[in-house]
Amino acid sequence: MNRAASILIFCVAVLLGLGMISLYSSSMNMPAIHHSAVGTDLLRTQMVWGVFGLVGCVIAAAVDYRRWEKMAYWILGLAAVLLVLVYVPHIGWAATAGRDGGGTVGAHRWIGLPHLPHFQPSELSKLALILFLAAYGARYQRQMGTLEYGLAIPIFIVAIPIALVFVEPDRGCAILLAAVAGTMLIVAGVRLTYLAPPAILAALGLAYSLLHDPMRLKRILAWLHPELTKDGVGYQAYEAMIAFGSGGWVGVGLGNSRQKLGFLPEHHTDFIFAIIGEELGLVTTLAVVLVFVVLMFCGLYIARRAADPFGMMLASGITFMISIQAFINMGVSSSLLPNKGMPLPFISYGGSNLLLMLVCVGLLVSVSRSAAAPAAVNSNPFGVSPKLTDE
Repeated sequence: MNRAASILIFCVAVLLGLGMISLYSSSMNMPAIHHSAVGTDLLRTQMVWGVFGLVGCVIAAAVDYRRWEKMAYWILGLAAVLLVLVYVPHIGWAATAGRDGGGTVGAHRWIGLPHLPHFQPSELSKLALILFLAAYGARYQRQMGTLEYGLAIPIFIVAIPIALVFVEPDRGCAILLAAVAGTMLIVAGVRLTYLAPPAILAALGLAYSLLHDPMRLKRILAWLHPELTKDGVGYQAYEAMIAFGSGGWVGVGLGNSRQKLGFLPEHHTDFIFAIIGEELGLVTTLAVVLVFVVLMFCGLYIARRAADPFGMMLASGITFMISIQAFINMGVSSSLLPNKGMPLPFISYGGSNLLLMLVCVGLLVSVSRSAAAPAAVNSNPFGVSPKLTDE
């Protein structure tokens, strides 16, 4: 295992440890609010998911990542089927509580049987989309500069899971999937002149959807005018800013957050970064940002040293997915971006996301274990020698 993989594992371990501590701290006062043992239950559930995630991480790291190439298409198909199952009665589950006055009430995002943990298929769709594009890009790399193989076919296929996630509705995850897909296609060699028109059309479609969605339009207006909406739809973002401001440089102390006492909703999921800022201060929040930056560079280094195009595409896609999701969460918590619920990787409460992230880390380690020798790294953007095929 090379140094990049070792640093990557260390970064993930730091984030996991901080996540468990922050989750317990942010939820320790929830029993007083909800009159139940919510705090310890949340930590216990997260730890169980973490154990499953670590097992998946070890398995993914031990198994040669090339074995996933032939299964990539089937995994994407499975993800699409699971995304459809969220609408099947007694299998799919809708949200019964929401943010900002009901922004997620009725959203169909989970599947599972009664009295058992629920799973979010959109999390699997992230990895499925990355595996598919990595396998597709490796197989048709000579044709990726053409309009048919480089854009039309992959866009048509990936549009299916993205559309299914979009109509749940989970626009934030759909945007993340589209951003990761577009970035991976660029890495695979698609011409920007081909990619620009569908990207513009997708942006226009998103804008039209937002304009006809009163709740999400209000969130954007609240982001632009936080002071005017602090008692309404902009309440969460405003309280998050108060949390960051209260923390100062070193924070008010672990467990001493005031915003978690019912003032900041979703403080254990989407806005846990704000609680970290309040309790541990600006120094710790900047350290968290730095850890994610280091993790990103380690992932890109592993991608550059990958032994084959599939490994390069797989590692780069996973790295982009983790980095973009972290950027969106921290951007929302600090009011740099409009309010959109998305967990902070390895830290926020959410079993499906934690499981996916740890499996992805295992895949990165697997790619690193088969890294190309330094002499094999050439002048390509990611240093991977093309594997020319006649397909």
